[in-house]
Amino acid sequence: PALHPCPAASRQREVAAVRAKFPNKLPVILERYPREKALPVLDRTKFLVPQELTMGQFVAIIRNRMALSAAQSFYFLVEGNRSLISASLTMAEVYARSRDPDGFLYMTYASQEVFGGAGPRLGRPSPAGAA
Repeated sequence: PALHPCPAASRQREVAAVRAKFPNKLPVILERYPREKALPVLDRTKFLVPQELTMGQFVAIIRNRMALSAAQSFYFLVEGNRSLISASLTMAEVYARSRDPDGFLYMTYASQEVFGGAGPRLGRPSPAGAA
């Protein structure tokens, strides 16, 4: 979040406005890992995600948006959490555990290749290849 060009106060106002208008949705920023080469860049980075959506369902949505083949796997790295994120957790649970003080949940996606083929060793990985 410190690398994001918008000041924290501006991001907090944006989250407050979105949460007021859509109280059952969570603001998520999903960006491609900086060294990622195999996965496409998504057409947008900001998402409003239903609270009851599971991580597994969110993975499936993102997989579909990227038009990945069944053989392509990727991981979600969630800011502030250094453990695997269970696919059965709801987005509300992930948001409660890992949201930034500005109110956004920051996530990064990366392929296994970025981490030398053995899966992520940094950040908070969530295997997303099975979705």
